Amino acid sequence: MTPPVHIADSRRRLRRVAIASFALFIAAIAALVTVDTLRGARSEQGLARALLASPRIAYEPEVTLAGFPFSRSAARGDFPGLVITARGVAIDAPPALHGVPQTCATTPCHAELGVRASSVRTDSGRGWHGNTPIALTGVEAYAKLDSVNLGRMLDITDLTINTPAPPDRAGGGGPGDGLLERTSGVLLTGTVSLPPRYPSPRTDGRFPPSAHGFVGTRAKVSVTVDLSVVDGELVIVATGFYPGPEEHADDDVPADLQRAVLDRFSARVPFPRLPWGVRPTKANSAGSDILVSGKVGSMTVAPDRF
Repeated sequence: MTPPVHIADSRRRLRRVAIASFALFIAAIAALVTVDTLRGARSEQGLARALLASPRIAYEPEVTLAGFPFSRSAARGDFPGLVITARGVAIDAPPALHGVPQTCATTPCHAELGVRASSVRTDSGRGWHGNTPIALTGVEAYAKLDSVNLGRMLDITDLTINTPAPPDRAGGGGPGDGLLERTSGVLLTGTVSLPPRYPSPRTDGRFPPSAHGFVGTRAKVSVTVDLSVVDGELVIVATGFYPGPEEHADDDVPADLQRAVLDRFSARVPFPRLPWGVRPTKANSAGSDILVSGKVGSMTVAPDRF
């Protein structure tokens, strides 16, 4: 009969072996995941640098390639998703808006460009170059303009953009609603001179109506606008003064100047060409930004043509 002490020692040894084996297994899995993640990060950085070959890209964009394990996707050259975000893209605006030079002519205007694709196919999954052919499907491209740059283009330098919550839902606009989007009833708030003129009159060539140094008559108002895309340009049409209930500005505007004030918030705003020439079909607000976007079922592109 085996002594009880020997049985207990044997069980302890088995437990130690099992624990050590499990720890080695976990360590091996962690090492494989780490190596795979590093390979993915290097590939994403390689694609980001390849995108810098595009003359429009001044700063290295953010790139995310889907696929796990990444090494398998790279070996096949087939990824189940791609997201690209390029910020600080210069807007090549026409020299005049409303018949006069834009603020962008003296203060550069920029936009954010982005692409989302549901699948990616390439023969260069482990290495990217400016002329690498990339087959994309389920493509959505966009250009995003924030309030600062839109304000420069409209010469309303304190302009803010807001997307009001739907009027038919009590408590709308909270965190549970996510990022609100609208094509109609978008809220723009800014200061214009009275009477409104374009470009805004300045006391010494430096001060717009929103600046403290401006000494002329001015009014800060909130207006609702509709957004659309016509011939590749963003069309903004002011539809009326915003009465609330959300926070807004409502300085008094004489009745005979109200139409002219609304017109100061209306314009055809040139946007940069969407990535890889995707045709823009939709304009909408997204929180405090304006987006112009378009979709394509499939296309073959190269990073240097972004």
